[in-house]
Amino acid sequence: MRDQIPLCPPYRIAIVGGGQLGKMTAQAAKQLGFHVTVLDPTPSSPAAQVADSQVVADFNDREAIFSLVRKADVTTYEFEHIDSQALIDLEAEGYTVLPKPGLLRTIQDKLSQKLALRAAGIPVPPFLPVSGHEEAIQAGREFGYPFMLKSCRGGYDGKGNREVSGEEEIAPALQSLGGCALMAEKFIAFAHEVSVMVARGGDGDIRIYPLAENEHRESILRRSVVPARVPAAVQKLACEAARQVMERLGGVGVFCVEMFVTAAGEVLVNEVAPRPHNSGHYTIEACATSQFEQQVRVITGLPLGDTTLRCPAVMVNLLGEEGHTGPAVLSGCAEALRLPGLHLHFYGKFQTAPQRKMGHFTVTAPDLNEAIRIADMAARFLRVTAQNNTGGGGNG
Repeated sequence: MRDQIPLCPPYRIAIVGGGQLGKMTAQAAKQLGFHVTVLDPTPSSPAAQVADSQVVADFNDREAIFSLVRKADVTTYEFEHIDSQALIDLEAEGYTVLPKPGLLRTIQDKLSQKLALRAAGIPVPPFLPVSGHEEAIQAGREFGYPFMLKSCRGGYDGKGNREVSGEEEIAPALQSLGGCALMAEKFIAFAHEVSVMVARGGDGDIRIYPLAENEHRESILRRSVVPARVPAAVQKLACEAARQVMERLGGVGVFCVEMFVTAAGEVLVNEVAPRPHNSGHYTIEACATSQFEQQVRVITGLPLGDTTLRCPAVMVNLLGEEGHTGPAVLSGCAEALRLPGLHLHFYGKFQTAPQRKMGHFTVTAPDLNEAIRIADMAARFLRVTAQNNTGGGGNG
């Protein structure tokens, strides 16, 4: 367990990924006095705006990743779609990468992730590998319709997923997702989508954050409500599932465990993200220790922080408006920032596009219903549009 933070020379953290998660991780690291370098293909990426330096390179640029990691004391990452084999090879050379790159490689593939979870005794929706049309037909026979057809690698925010409502939809679904490994999954008619942020240190210490109730539209997270409005028995099951994921898979770091809750109160793990997560943004203002500070604590060997919820919270994503592509403008700030308990985060992405995550806000209040009411008001004010719109829509 670390007892000192060296400042001369400083302890060096490398982050693969310079988006909003990397930015907020870098901010937490700088608060504690660490030196931060980020790798991202976009010059002046959001994380680079607060880090000490940036390596401009692709996430699969093996040479650049090797150079980055070899100059750092510890390396982490802000999302999964990176060259995990490069990180595995660097770990074999003795460099510290957290969360462990071997587990990252397992999680990168949805099928291998589900196989690992099932083998660990963690409840997941029924699933099957699909290598072609016959296997997809078999999935329909076994799971019924609709069922979900998913790309095993690379999908996020609904990309790489297709709902198959009948046998006649199998061929077009396979064609739209063609050229990659696939899996089929039973469609879960859930009552709630929830997630748990959970941290595990290298010494095995585990801290679990309060359960978040998540609302998606078009497979993109729009709002998280904390504490989740579910029975205490469901909260207990979800937190226990998150603990089991960390213990049985050997996770070290901050992970997000996303789950479905059925009408009968059954909790099924949908996906695991080995990093801070959009649905955990509420922790910045609403918890004693944010998910980002917690990640920095874990990877640098500091003690884990308190995860107590200070007050109810509602987090709302700010997405690029439909029909707007170009230099980003956030409007409605004057009205929104007058509202009590509102905390605004705009990520520093220079260009907006429809449905692109450009920022978020969190409302904290002593009462959850009051937080929801204020968040609904703020959502009516805040809009991300393009200054010189080229997307075919107006600037209104």
